[in-house]
Amino acid sequence: MPELSERQKTLLLLIIRDYIDSAQPVGSKRLVEHYHLDISPATIRNEMAALTDMGYLRQPHTSAGRVPSEEGYRYFVSEMMGDAELPRNVQQTISHQFYQARADVDQWMTLAASILAHQSQGASVVTAPHAEQFRYKHVELISTQGRQVLMVLVMVGGEVSQQILTLAEPVTQERLSQTAARLNGLLAGLVVDAIEALPVRPDALDQDIRLLIQQDMRRSAGRVSGEMYTDGLTNVLSEPEFAESDEARRALKLFEERSTLQDLLIRSTVNSNVGGLQVLIGGESGWEELRQCSMVIARYGVPGLATGTLGVLGPMRMSYARTIPTVRFVAGLLSDLVNDTIAGE
Repeated sequence: MPELSERQKTLLLLIIRDYIDSAQPVGSKRLVEHYHLDISPATIRNEMAALTDMGYLRQPHTSAGRVPSEEGYRYFVSEMMGDAELPRNVQQTISHQFYQARADVDQWMTLAASILAHQSQGASVVTAPHAEQFRYKHVELISTQGRQVLMVLVMVGGEVSQQILTLAEPVTQERLSQTAARLNGLLAGLVVDAIEALPVRPDALDQDIRLLIQQDMRRSAGRVSGEMYTDGLTNVLSEPEFAESDEARRALKLFEERSTLQDLLIRSTVNSNVGGLQVLIGGESGWEELRQCSMVIARYGVPGLATGTLGVLGPMRMSYARTIPTVRFVAGLLSDLVNDTIAGE
């Protein structure tokens, strides 16, 4: 895109801020009067025409004013915002809300979705943290009847699976407990690849249980959590761009189709690091339903252990200066919570 002069940058910034606040096309007269500019309306009109030619503004056919284009918003986010942060008092309020909550993942996710929606005045989505690679914590083997044994497998992070095993011959509870204790000492903290690489033990029961543990861990790793929390969709539907429009119905449909929304989140963050932030403006998402929307998305969690995704959807006219630091700050808080509760184990 062409380089902007300082005056063009100032005018573009004012037009974007004004349009975000008013949802009305911005004209030269309003810029002069509202912002007390020491420039003539004619000069401003010339600069607005130049910004339109460069692709940063567009002119709705029903108005003499201008509105930002996708390229204009992108320039604002990439070149003008810098590392915007939430005010200190807002950070303290949000932190207090999280640390007042119980140490419960469901409550954290619900709270995160609520805070994101409230602070951004957009629609929020948060996925629960899921293990990227399960680590063994401990196993319990409980004799039930005859040759049947209940195996309870617990992974670091709290993932639990249970299954009934039918052994080749009856085994006493004492031997089952000894086998479980031996495996717990041998396998603690290991991922499934490391368990599979261990030498084969001569004890047939040990080896059989180890194989079942490996199979169970593989199955668990293949189940990515579909738990998803949303809030604030009415914020988006009340915006002028979406009131009684097809765009509103498309956005609503996307939020109702959880698998589609999850696919969008996965595709948007697959190459991003934990803490990394993606801003998808208009058509950049690749989803026709979101042509008039923008999304701010981030990954949170502990790399290699457990991660999730959170984000905010709003009109292209969303307040990026408020939404981006909110998403970044809440992602950081959730990463700390995951680290303290899961990695701490």
